[in-house]
Amino acid sequence: MRNVHKLLCACIPVLALAACGGSDTEDRLDVADPAVRFVHASPIAPNLTLYRGTVAQPDATDVAYKFASNYFDVDMGISDWPVKTATGALTIGTVSIDPVRGTKYTIVALPASSTDSSTYLIVDPYNKPLGSSSTHLRVMNASFNASNIDLYMTAVGADISGAGTNPLIAATAYKTSGPASGSDSVDIPGGTWQVTVTTAGTKTILFKGQVSFDANQDVLLLTVPDTVTPGAIKTLVKVEGTAGANEVPAI
Repeated sequence: MRNVHKLLCACIPVLALAACGGSDTEDRLDVADPAVRFVHASPIAPNLTLYRGTVAQPDATDVAYKFASNYFDVDMGISDWPVKTATGALTIGTVSIDPVRGTKYTIVALPASSTDSSTYLIVDPYNKPLGSSSTHLRVMNASFNASNIDLYMTAVGADISGAGTNPLIAATAYKTSGPASGSDSVDIPGGTWQVTVTTAGTKTILFKGQVSFDANQDVLLLTVPDTVTPGAIKTLVKVEGTAGANEVPAI
């Protein structure tokens, strides 16, 4: 049914489409060029450079921890995407992407341990309804020192300890994203939210902070180690269209 709706909307004049889909209408219709972004979320890694094959990407060259590019369009055709140290060109990880129209790809550099780093690929099909003004939200567990995590998004000051309070995204393991790569992000209204990260299946709080974003945005939360102590984490947020991955203020 969704594809039928997309096909019908594809026949509507461009001005009408803008009204029902906003600036990302082409993504929602699955006709936009595929897009890639890079997030440096490894506090132990030096400056890094993203490559497509052997070509360094100008949007992500010699970038430091907490750098996060915005999406940039890429040509069709399967390629390997290595991430290398900016000095010495040592490869910390490589992902393979076979780009599909209307799909977005996030390459994340993350700590593999207290001494090593690696990479992970998030694939977002971006099957967002044309008339929706909600924000796309995903969490990435980039904390080798934390077990599976639950993410709660509540009103600021809310108490999550009650039995009726459930996580928005549950049981995200280290080096995975929630929802899983290849699945759509979750939809959430724009506004100011309390971000609470707990050990999965419990109400044991690992991090609590506050984040704000507008309607109709693309938001990625990343939990990263604060120290190597088990469970000691902090959270970064990347809001598409803004610079970098910023620390979520703890509350």
